[in-house]
Amino acid sequence: MRAVVLVGGQGTRLWPLTDEIPKAMLPIGGIPMIERMVSFLATHGITEVVLSMGFLPDAFAEGYPNGNCSGIPLHYVVEPEPLDTAGAIAFAATHVGINDTFIVQNGDVLTDLDIGTLLATHRRSGAEGTIALIPVDDPSRFGVVPTDESGKVLGFVEKPASGEAPTKLVNAGIYVLEPSVLRRIPAGMRVSVERDVFPAMATEEALYAMACEASWIDAGTPATYLQANLDTLSDPAGSVVDKSAQVAASAVVERCVVLAGASIGENAVVQDSIIGPRVTVGASAHILAHSVLGTGAVVAEAEYLNNQCRPEVT
Repeated sequence: MRAVVLVGGQGTRLWPLTDEIPKAMLPIGGIPMIERMVSFLATHGITEVVLSMGFLPDAFAEGYPNGNCSGIPLHYVVEPEPLDTAGAIAFAATHVGINDTFIVQNGDVLTDLDIGTLLATHRRSGAEGTIALIPVDDPSRFGVVPTDESGKVLGFVEKPASGEAPTKLVNAGIYVLEPSVLRRIPAGMRVSVERDVFPAMATEEALYAMACEASWIDAGTPATYLQANLDTLSDPAGSVVDKSAQVAASAVVERCVVLAGASIGENAVVQDSIIGPRVTVGASAHILAHSVLGTGAVVAEAEYLNNQCRPEVT
C-alpha cells in the first residue's frame, strides 16, 4: 500500500516560519511534522510514501538524504508548477506508477485515526474514493460533508453560518482513492480535489465517507501549530524548547515553541507564541498572544509584541 502526502504548499498561514522551512519540516515536539506523519502511516501498513513537493523541495532530501523516513522508503516528486491538490495527487501518483488503491494525506494533518478501518469501509462500499471525516465543535470554520446512512457523500457545504450546518463532520484530509480517480484529473492543470474532483464524484454517487472519533489537528496555522506542539507535553503550561536554544534563568516562557538556536534574554516574558530558529529576544521584552517570529528575527530589549508577526532576517 502506497500513500501520497501533499507537502508542496507554501505554508502561508504559518508565515514567517515558512520563509525558509517547508511547513511539513517544522518540528512538532522536536520531531519534523513529516516524520510524525510517515510514522503514523507506517503503523497502518503503508510501505512506501510519495512526497508531492513544490515549495522548497530540497529541504526534504537534505533531511532524509538516504530516501528513508521512519523505516519507510520515500519517493520525491516535484511539481513543475503549482497544480493544486488534485493536480499534485495525479502528478505524483502517475510519476511513480501507482495503479492500485492508494492513500492520500494532507501534509499538515496530525491524527491517530484508523486507516485500516477506513480502507475496509472503502472496500465494502465499492466506492471510487472514501474520505475520512472528523467531528468539530464549530463547523462554520470548515467545509462540512453531509452523508446518507450508508456513508454516501451527498455534497459539500463550505463554511456554513453558525448554527446552520447540516452536520459537524468535516474533511479530515485523509482519503482512500482508486487509480481511476486519476483519470478524472486533466494532466498539467491546476485542479482542486476538494472543490472540483470530489463534488463531481459525489454527483455520480462514487464518493463515500467514514466518520472517525480520533484525535486530529490541522497544524497549518500559528494557533494549531502551537497546540500540536503543546499536545506532546504532559504539563499544559509547559513549552517545547529546542535543546540548542538558550533561555535565561530569569525569563518566563509559558505555552510556547522555541526553535533551534533561539536566545531569550534576562527577565523576558514569552507566552503563547512561536519563537523561530536563531531568534534573539532581548532582556525584559514581552512577546504575547500568538506572536510568531521568523528565522533570525530580533526583538529589542524591553520591546513589546502582542499577536504580531516579525519576518525573518535576510
